[in-house]
Amino acid sequence: MAEKFYITTPIYYPSGNPHIGHCYTTVACDSIARFRRMQGYDVMFLTGTDEHGQKIEQKAAEKGITPQEFVDGFVGEFKKLWEFMNISYDRYIRTTDNYHVEAVQGIFKALYDKGYIYKGEYSGKYCTPCESFWTDSQLDENGCCPECHRPVSLAKEEAYFFRMSPFADRIEKLLTETDYLRPNNRALELVNNFIKPGLEDLCVSRTTFKWGVPVTFDDKHVVYVWIDALSNYITALGYGNSEYNDFGEYWPADVHMVAKDIMRFHAIIWPAILMALELPLPKHLAVHGWITFNGEKMSKSLGNVVDPFILGERYGCDAIRYHILREMALGADSSFSNEIMINRINSDLANGIGNLVSRTVAMAEKYFGGTLPVERESEPVDEDFKSVILNTVSEVEKDIDETKIKQALEKIFVAVDRANKYIDETEPWKLGKDESRKARLATVLYNLLDGIRIISTLLSPFMPSTMPEIWKQIGASEEDVRYEKLSVFGILSENVTVHKGKILFPRIDVEKEIEELNAIIRKNMESAQENLSDSEKGEVPAEKIELAPEISIDDFAKVELRCAKIISAEKVKKSDKLLCLQLDDGMGGRQVVSGIAQYYTPEELVGKKIQLVANLKPVKLRGVESFGMICASDTPDGVKVLFLDDSIPCGSKIR
Repeated sequence: MAEKFYITTPIYYPSGNPHIGHCYTTVACDSIARFRRMQGYDVMFLTGTDEHGQKIEQKAAEKGITPQEFVDGFVGEFKKLWEFMNISYDRYIRTTDNYHVEAVQGIFKALYDKGYIYKGEYSGKYCTPCESFWTDSQLDENGCCPECHRPVSLAKEEAYFFRMSPFADRIEKLLTETDYLRPNNRALELVNNFIKPGLEDLCVSRTTFKWGVPVTFDDKHVVYVWIDALSNYITALGYGNSEYNDFGEYWPADVHMVAKDIMRFHAIIWPAILMALELPLPKHLAVHGWITFNGEKMSKSLGNVVDPFILGERYGCDAIRYHILREMALGADSSFSNEIMINRINSDLANGIGNLVSRTVAMAEKYFGGTLPVERESEPVDEDFKSVILNTVSEVEKDIDETKIKQALEKIFVAVDRANKYIDETEPWKLGKDESRKARLATVLYNLLDGIRIISTLLSPFMPSTMPEIWKQIGASEEDVRYEKLSVFGILSENVTVHKGKILFPRIDVEKEIEELNAIIRKNMESAQENLSDSEKGEVPAEKIELAPEISIDDFAKVELRCAKIISAEKVKKSDKLLCLQLDDGMGGRQVVSGIAQYYTPEELVGKKIQLVANLKPVKLRGVESFGMICASDTPDGVKVLFLDDSIPCGSKIR
């Protein structure tokens, strides 16, 4: 019986049309699932949609439709995208599915019966976009949601609470003493911010809206969305329902993969729920960053979303899959830009694997009419080439085991580069001119074709649409590209026949293509605000904006704003929010501590000119003195520093 492997994406919140920023997690999980299937595992790959919550109820009301009608439309768009991106999920769960609702109600009741859930009153801060409750100590430096940095509202209502403290020690050990969290460098942050101060009980029901799973024993309440959503990983296998019956086969999950903004829920809350239910914990939680566009998280309200359907139609879905997987290191953000994408397609795909296949097939046709002779003549350089190709297999296996997709692709393309170098070393165009060297030429071309067989098979989980075309061109059969044959050189038939085909990845005119794509982005940005409701914009309607009390010009004159240049920047120790900035203020320099570490890296800031509140009374933040404050703006997608034109001299007064 094949070994089981269970991998999950988070379930997506269908509050808008999907964009390229949604694709990373699903494409990454799909690639791992395909790799495991290739290795012979019995794989369960789960994805789906998280369809309950106050935000859904509000948006549906704005459009004059029911919440169910609202989510039904967007779920169709997500499924259409996954089909377009060649996503091979085994099961798709919707939290509105009857079997899931039944199971969540059972889980809530079981936790209540065990004494882990109790009734109380919630009074605190609530972020509607994130569906998250926060204490005052957890809010960011502006008093906003620490995840999305939008304003929070005061919520006071009867609620049920889940006791978290009984699991604090076990969760701390899970995060600090195991490799559950990948990469593990954020474990200390979670422990220091949420566990060390005392793991607070979690509000797990709401009474101020109705679009959720009803609590069976108290019909005023609906189950809080994160209990509802997190439970999908087990309800989709049949836990607590009769829809499926493979919970015992696939649980615990081998990999949960999520973006960093929902790490806390999966690293702390989900393990606590499972501990309370006395169920095994998932083996690994893989956390990745965001795909950012020109330094900003992709956002519908900013108009900087990139339509994956447009990109896929222009370049093919495999090129898009490759690009987003190749750019994202686990745990870090990756920058998406038209130029980065096109250059990656040209360098790695057109000049790399595409050129390797077309050159090799063309030479086999030119010198041998497409079918290689069986005579061989080897040289020492062949063994070095084969060794590099074969070693790549074990290196990629290790990276997949550790959820390091970017590194796996890097190593595959080292092998591609080695194959192209092998062509330069052996100079088959010279061998083709000498009849006495035909056996040597056949050896070189055979080695290249069999090397391409191994490389393309390794690439097939990541680029599943294109690799079968490569196999056809190099004369590889379905049997030749089986996983167990990757560690053996010389699998192709000795007299293999190639078949020249289409260009796999045509080179792109960078300048022309960037201009066309930028035009699409500009059009999106122009129309974005017009097509969004106020809640989608993340803005408060104009009539509800309340200004602070009026001040006189004399009051304003007390604030001295000056131009300053950031000379250096570094993170403040033991703080995830603070950066320590050294400024050239035109007055001998000064140090300012600013709470912008979640929005900017030190490297992004050095050399920029900013507005400085120069006469602010000095304070100490985390023990570091700050002499002033830099000006920034709150936006729906976080804090944005107000940069100045570089031509303004340092020290200039701003008025």
